[in-house]
Amino acid sequence: MSAIKVAVLVGSLRKDSFNRKLAKAVERLASPEWLFEHVRIDNLPLYNQDFDSEYPPVCQQLKTQIKAADALLFVTPEYNRSIPGVLKNAIDIASRPYGTNAFANKPGAVIGISVGATGTALAQQHLRNVLAYLDVPLMGQPEVFLKFSDGLIDDEGNIGVESTKKFLQGFVDRYGEWVRRHVHA
Repeated sequence: MSAIKVAVLVGSLRKDSFNRKLAKAVERLASPEWLFEHVRIDNLPLYNQDFDSEYPPVCQQLKTQIKAADALLFVTPEYNRSIPGVLKNAIDIASRPYGTNAFANKPGAVIGISVGATGTALAQQHLRNVLAYLDVPLMGQPEVFLKFSDGLIDDEGNIGVESTKKFLQGFVDRYGEWVRRHVHA
């Protein structure tokens, strides 16, 4: 089976990001033919419609990286009941100008982790609304709204709670089926 390349967009810039740890945990649970490539979003200028006539090189690089992927994985924290501005900015850059949406028709999933009791449920719903408009077919189930606690996931993506590991393995297996169904359609 040929490798499947997944563009991973982590919506947190924090050095000790819980969401980056979650992304690593998902990668560790995936089979070896999956290639996860983290998309850098911390170096992007704020989207400006003036870019549409001549995109800055760093923005062109983002669009190229997204276009080269077979699938998408969005891992988002929740800031003020929505997605972080840096993630929305990256989405705006990669989907513009009109007619050059790098995300279109790439199968994706949205997951997240937070210290709050509801995880990242509201941020994920906002992100799903944006991605639906951008023609990203999103996996609906299982939803992953994790509540972070010490020892849950370490810096390397090792999962310290067996029930969480089993749950995330179920997500990874279902995501794999979802992506293969769309990539090989």
